[in-house]
Amino acid sequence: MSLEQPIASPPPSLFAGVEPLEVFVELLADIDMHTAPTEFYDRICEAICRLTTMRRAAIFMADEARRRVRAIGSYGIPFEQLSPIRPTLVNTPIAQRALLEDKVVVVSERIEEEVPPEYAKLLGITTLVCTPLSAGGYAYGVICADRGGGRFELSDGERHLLWTLGKTAALVAAARNVTRQQERMRRLGERLDLAREIHESVLQRLFGVSLVLGAEQPLDREERERCRIEMTEALADLRRALERPLAPLPTETGTTLASELERVRKSPGMVVEVDWHGESSVPSDIEPLAQSVLAEALRNIAKHADPTRVEVAVSRDEDDFMLEVRNDGARAAGGDPGMGLRLAAFEALQQGGTVDFGPVEGEGWRVRLVVPLKQEVD
Repeated sequence: MSLEQPIASPPPSLFAGVEPLEVFVELLADIDMHTAPTEFYDRICEAICRLTTMRRAAIFMADEARRRVRAIGSYGIPFEQLSPIRPTLVNTPIAQRALLEDKVVVVSERIEEEVPPEYAKLLGITTLVCTPLSAGGYAYGVICADRGGGRFELSDGERHLLWTLGKTAALVAAARNVTRQQERMRRLGERLDLAREIHESVLQRLFGVSLVLGAEQPLDREERERCRIEMTEALADLRRALERPLAPLPTETGTTLASELERVRKSPGMVVEVDWHGESSVPSDIEPLAQSVLAEALRNIAKHADPTRVEVAVSRDEDDFMLEVRNDGARAAGGDPGMGLRLAAFEALQQGGTVDFGPVEGEGWRVRLVVPLKQEVD
């Protein structure tokens, strides 16, 4: 059969008695909160294909932190082929219609005008089905699916089933996001407890020592010994606090700092200049932290400044990795630093690094991450 010949729609009886929720539960039963997002959404795509006549499916969702839409799961399609594609509502009209009209949209003519050309060319699509991934008035993304190539028509029964599966998938995704947010809040509470513990034990001890050392009269032997004991206890308290496990959530970014910088540099809006010194690679254990600091710094610039340009400096030598983001056009301070930078500072602390931020000369602002690199022990 030629790829251009219509594929007959399945009889309505094929979908009789199908329980989408049961299939979702079966496929997602062994998925927990710590599972990588890609694997989670791969399972949803698999459920879509198992419950319908679709053979290939991919989920595209918005990544708010990086201000872009990307593939986040697939089935029947190597994910590596989808990850470079950057769709938008402008270059993907089929998705725009599906979300605005909240319905399943099927296109068989001029596919290259409905989706990014590289997507259509890569997969040899001749008929594409786009299902909105939305529920409760919130749009999370779309599910694009086909039967592996070739033209076909979609029956009313399967169209409704796909629409229902889109709603079910959106509810599952929303529930997962809520659970992960609750876990993040718990982790945040742990980090704030750590900060409070350091403040109440370590800093208070050091403050007391500083008062004694700042006195004008000379210290006698007993006072010097007391200062030594307080310093020793403060270091012991700090060591105990930092050795307490916080079990941070595993991070999967699916990209690199270099790729993110290149994307940001080419994006419209901010004028971003990148200056990279030393080795061009970033240690794998530092990549998530570096990307998080970059994203948070750029997000704060967008919210609190009117920059004419943004300067990003990256350097790596034998001892340290450093990332610094500077901008001009900072508006008047609106209070304490954001929670995102506070969390980044705690994450850096766990790796022995620091995140400092604050105003610089003129109307500028700086965010800087410094992480010591692990040295090999002979």
